[in-house]
Amino acid sequence: MVYVISQQGKPLMPTERHGKVRRLLKQGLAKVVRREPFTIQLLYDTTTYTQPISVGLDIGSKTVGVSAVTEKKEVFSAEIELRNDIKDLLLERRQYRRMRRYRKTRYRKVRFLNRRKPEGWLPPSLRWKVDAHVRIVNMLSKILPIAKVVVEIAPFDTQKILNPDIQGEEYQNGVQKGFWDVREYCLWRAGYKSELSGKKGILEVHHIIPRSKGGTDNPSNLIVLTAQEHKAIHEGRLEIPKSKIEKLRILKDAGHVSTMGWYIVNELRKTYNVQVTYGSITKAKRLEFGLEKAHRTDAFVIAGGTIQERTREWYFGKFFRRQNRSLHKSNPIKGGIRPVNTIKQSYGFRRFDKVEYEGKVGIVAGLRSRGYFVIRSLSGERIHDSAKYSKIKLLEKSKTIMFERREAAVCSHD
Repeated sequence: MVYVISQQGKPLMPTERHGKVRRLLKQGLAKVVRREPFTIQLLYDTTTYTQPISVGLDIGSKTVGVSAVTEKKEVFSAEIELRNDIKDLLLERRQYRRMRRYRKTRYRKVRFLNRRKPEGWLPPSLRWKVDAHVRIVNMLSKILPIAKVVVEIAPFDTQKILNPDIQGEEYQNGVQKGFWDVREYCLWRAGYKSELSGKKGILEVHHIIPRSKGGTDNPSNLIVLTAQEHKAIHEGRLEIPKSKIEKLRILKDAGHVSTMGWYIVNELRKTYNVQVTYGSITKAKRLEFGLEKAHRTDAFVIAGGTIQERTREWYFGKFFRRQNRSLHKSNPIKGGIRPVNTIKQSYGFRRFDKVEYEGKVGIVAGLRSRGYFVIRSLSGERIHDSAKYSKIKLLEKSKTIMFERREAAVCSHD
């Protein structure tokens, strides 16, 4: 699928007539404006007739599903991976700021409780994700004539995820009812023995996901261990089963999606014609037409996809950090004060540039001043750990969202 914009920059209908596109480029009647998704701009006046295109948005905490459909076929399909490092970067920035104040203004008068959160405030990590969803739709609006945007609102019942049989008054009676505190409940839940080994003795309660990384004091994030096991975990000699951690992350992601839904809808309504649907409707339609479970498939159903011809290719997208605003990087060997030089460019290449190396397309994942770079695929697979700059061909400069084209099984309905 080749996406087309007019001489005035307005999106036209995409085309699959690759021969015509090749001739236009060769004759100088069009130019390439984007490599992925491949987009050309016409250099002559043409008609601006378009068909209405509906965009479906399957919002997510880690991955966003996007699909654009007409009455006859799907013209765009993608799964885009979001960043989840915003909180860590803000904590790092706070650490640098506090150290700088300590060094330069050590006698400054203490200030606190001098900031008020405005109405509609969201934590920075969630605000970034809301803006990322809007940015995805804005990107699509530059290459496709969007008539409406359909967003799936998914209010998750986290109590039902933990207890599928919960109903009625049980919602009001929490698991800690009748206990003095959280620790007493956790010990009772564990049968007064370790939840890892079943051993008895001196018992302690451990946060599965540390509070510094977003963990809470909810009982679902706490596990009872012996004192020896607790010490071994903090020293890295013992690990908690991944199944417990994954279950907690699912609850966290569900909470994020439930919170972000209406914020995304309200932001998009400032620019687009937005309609709302719900997860139960999406699931019923997906099962009715026998479609596989995937973010881009859900987005296809959300957009109104039923018997339309599915696209033969889809895009895997990923958000990247574009700026490094830290003036100094701390050097722990030198007491955290001396700055460490960071390489921003080497031999004309920057981090996350899309390149070709020995016939394989990837991104520059790491720079070295001597011109030997780490090359990875967009999804992180290893291509080369020390590729010389002279053997690398630049395909596309790094952007906030980078895309990688992937083949899909042809899916059509009778």
